[in-house]
Amino acid sequence: MGYSLKINYKKFESDPKKSTPESREKREQQFTYIHQMREISKKQNTPMISVDAKKKELVGNFKNQGAKWCKKPNQVNAYDFRSLAIGIFIPYGIYDIDGNKGFVVGGVSCNTAEFAVKSIVKWWEKELSNMAVKQKSLLILADGGGSNGSRNRLWKVCLQKLLCDKHGITVTVCHYPPGTSKYNPIEHRLFSEISKNWAGEPLKNYETVLNYICTTKTKTGLEVNASIDETIYKKGIKISDQQLKKINIKYHDILPQWNYSIFPYENRI
Repeated sequence: MGYSLKINYKKFESDPKKSTPESREKREQQFTYIHQMREISKKQNTPMISVDAKKKELVGNFKNQGAKWCKKPNQVNAYDFRSLAIGIFIPYGIYDIDGNKGFVVGGVSCNTAEFAVKSIVKWWEKELSNMAVKQKSLLILADGGGSNGSRNRLWKVCLQKLLCDKHGITVTVCHYPPGTSKYNPIEHRLFSEISKNWAGEPLKNYETVLNYICTTKTKTGLEVNASIDETIYKKGIKISDQQLKKINIKYHDILPQWNYSIFPYENRI
């Protein structure tokens, strides 16, 4: 009679009743602007990265989603209790779009804006600090929410202190509109490949986690490095209006809530 087993098909990206012509116009305008910024960065040889945090993983003998080729399946814990885990691993990824290189920092406490920025700083110091030609600017593509969200005040303060002032660079950030994180390059060029590489494999310890990340490769030449950040970060840090005013920031004319540049404090605008 034409029936067969089917799963739900994801099609609707938002509630049609909440979607307005204005919101759709802003979304299209932002995607166009991000494309323009990427083209400008490419012409100027400016480093361009896509960043995001993946869901936290329990480290221990737990079931990992996916399947692998083997004769016998791995025997893992029947329950995924946090108390049975060695710890947690919060992957914060930095994907070099032009270089097709990934860098993942694993947090062991919580996903905060300070952790996100320090991960980017680690990538900068490891990948770019020893280059013959010193880079003076950086383009960051990020989601609109989370630890690197467009409304996250601590994110902007940490970019100012830990990246712009410390390394003397100008950082431009372009956020993807709400509900469009799947278009962020890191999702389908880095994290999806890591997930396929460790599919069906229990992440028994931190060494195993780092090994699977660093051995992730693709036919297009993807290379990935990883490290652990054992810092215990504090949640709920509040940034006052006065602290926010001290940021040397310039909001762009086009959709300033999603696009801005932060300059070293010595170049106060």
